[in-house]
Amino acid sequence: METELATLAGGCFWGVEELFSKLEGVVATRVGYTGGLIENPTYDLVKLGTSGHAEAVQIEFLPEKISFEKILEYFFRLHDPTTLNQQGNDKGTQYRSAIFYHSELQKKNAEHVKKNVTDSKKWQRPIVTEIVPFVKFYLAEEFHQQYLKKNPNGYNCHYLRK
Repeated sequence: METELATLAGGCFWGVEELFSKLEGVVATRVGYTGGLIENPTYDLVKLGTSGHAEAVQIEFLPEKISFEKILEYFFRLHDPTTLNQQGNDKGTQYRSAIFYHSELQKKNAEHVKKNVTDSKKWQRPIVTEIVPFVKFYLAEEFHQQYLKKNPNGYNCHYLRK
């Protein structure tokens, strides 16, 4: 079966990855950095908020089992897309809400889902999620991968909303 990639930023990548890793149709998840201009960023650089990169999760999924639109609907439930450059206690551009599309079809679908979420009025404030082209994904350090599986009581500000 052919897989597809989704690259999403919604705050600290640990919690986002943990929730997506449990979703049916998701084959693999990996955390890393994207959206900035600096080559080969590290956590120590990204956490300063000056690299332009966001903490992100790359999700490999089976479109026959779960659509990109369903991935995005789930994404809009697991973080607050109305807080600019912040999720929970985490503040800075590295924690922004963003969809990094891999194709024009993904871009169109992202715009459609964002509009639907906006029109649903589930969020009282405007949605600030960016929809931007994917350029490059830099894998985060190994200790960040599947962090909450390795550290079940680790910091997490993500949960599913209705």
